[in-house]
Amino acid sequence: MSANPTRSAAFALLSAVLERRRGLEEALDALPGGLQPRDKAAAHRIAAAVLRRLGSIDAVLEPYLRREPSPPALQALRIGVAELLLLGTPPHAAVATAVALAPRPFAGLVNAVLRKVSTGGAAALEGLDAARLDTPPWLWSAWHAAYGPKVRAIAEAHTRPAPLDLSLVPGAEVPEGAEVLPNGTARLPPGTRITEIPGFAEGGFWAQDAAASLPARLLAVRPGEKVADLCAAPGGKTAQLIAAGAEVTAVEKEERRAVRLRENLARLKMSAEVAVADAIPWSAERRGSFGAVLLDAPCTATGTIRRHPEVPHLRRPRDVPKLAATQAALIEAAAGLVAPGGRLVVATCSLQPEEGEAHLSRLAALGLRPDPVRAEEVPGLEQAITPEGALRTRPDFWGERGGMDGFFVARFIRG
Repeated sequence: MSANPTRSAAFALLSAVLERRRGLEEALDALPGGLQPRDKAAAHRIAAAVLRRLGSIDAVLEPYLRREPSPPALQALRIGVAELLLLGTPPHAAVATAVALAPRPFAGLVNAVLRKVSTGGAAALEGLDAARLDTPPWLWSAWHAAYGPKVRAIAEAHTRPAPLDLSLVPGAEVPEGAEVLPNGTARLPPGTRITEIPGFAEGGFWAQDAAASLPARLLAVRPGEKVADLCAAPGGKTAQLIAAGAEVTAVEKEERRAVRLRENLARLKMSAEVAVADAIPWSAERRGSFGAVLLDAPCTATGTIRRHPEVPHLRRPRDVPKLAATQAALIEAAAGLVAPGGRLVVATCSLQPEEGEAHLSRLAALGLRPDPVRAEEVPGLEQAITPEGALRTRPDFWGERGGMDGFFVARFIRG
């Protein structure tokens, strides 16, 4: 049989991430234009399952392989194992479609191996330490140093698909079936397609993880206040600030990301001044111009692995200090924008302390004083407040509700 469109697309996504080191969203955008939305969504589900559980999948395959096959054959095997053991695909279909993906010289190998895996069934996963296998060793070591025994809960949270979190436009109805979290986020089950929810086209809400909604919330803008949102795309935090009544200037370095920001704001029927610029020189010309500044700095994004399972396979240890240096330069630029008496919130969606807690002393040296987060500002997340008064969320927080992204957030006042 020939490979079907969904599996072919999943194969292309995995090849892009694991062989060419592309992000999953970038790889999705590069799929053929004629692919149906449902096929694209199903392909993403398969590829994400493989990326999320790659270590465990390879451990299942190891006893049946005398040597590692070519990358195309290996991706076909990984897809087959994910469908057999994680996604509930009927065995005949899982094996047949994986065989169709494999290069012809490896078709027999893929067929034989997957039939053996199918016979073993779910027992093939039993006894595996998924948390360790599915986490690159350098990340496990870094998280263990930072969080101690909680590293296991963090890693286990990454093995599960994330729910769909929505931030609502003021006055919008909560979508049917959604759970409203203590921070006001509306949460729907994993796999929910946002474009099919009533109210999407009308701009009633946007996708935003519960933790990602906290930085703008903690900035506590006032109606009419001039606010700068640096590194603003895709625009979720910009939308929050606009909804709170702020006069927002959204700064985004990349034109393609700025286009997406404008599109998202247009769907929400919101407007902001969008500056396509490097935030560092842009800020140097506008020192002291804003009553409030939000910086969600570029980072390794290790706090978003639940939603972006390719992150552990793309990042390397050397990325952490490199990005921390970029963050330091952006923090200095952002601090210069804050008017006397104004506020600065700095955030990163990283679990690495070098990209969060390590910046606190730098912020204090820039003439800003800490403005500690108060428990009443983050209902249900009191345990996320650090001794220094910053906020550190983790994927295992609200685990019974589906977890949240890992974020570091700190707030400061000038003057």
